[in-house]
Amino acid sequence: QVRLVESGGGLVESGASLKLSCVASGFTSDHYAAGWFRQAPGKEREGISCISSRYYTETYYADSVKGRFTISWDNSSNTVYLQMNSLTPEDTADYYCATGLDLVTMQDMCIKTEVHDLLTWGQGTQVTVSS
Repeated sequence: QVRLVESGGGLVESGASLKLSCVASGFTSDHYAAGWFRQAPGKEREGISCISSRYYTETYYADSVKGRFTISWDNSSNTVYLQMNSLTPEDTADYYCATGLDLVTMQDMCIKTEVHDLLTWGQGTQVTVSS
């Protein structure tokens, strides 16, 4: 059974950086994809970035984070990272890591709710950006 544990959230000022980590265990295949999602109070869940474990160049970024956030996957430690730069108060949310078999495009993994239902989710880590 796949298990995910996120860490790295916290309270920072606008313009700061944070790096989120998601350690995965229990993989039974080499063909997994992973993504970072966030949900702010009163808003729908947003898929912000997804990455393929087989093709590291296959990534997806939501327009809201493109150019500021970078996703990466360290295969040796089964850890998915999200480097977040130039944070703004609009980035305040609970951030979740999720993973599933690498069967769809990274864009579909991030944006299609029917795909989200098939993913394994972590418990989340809170990010708060003050103005």
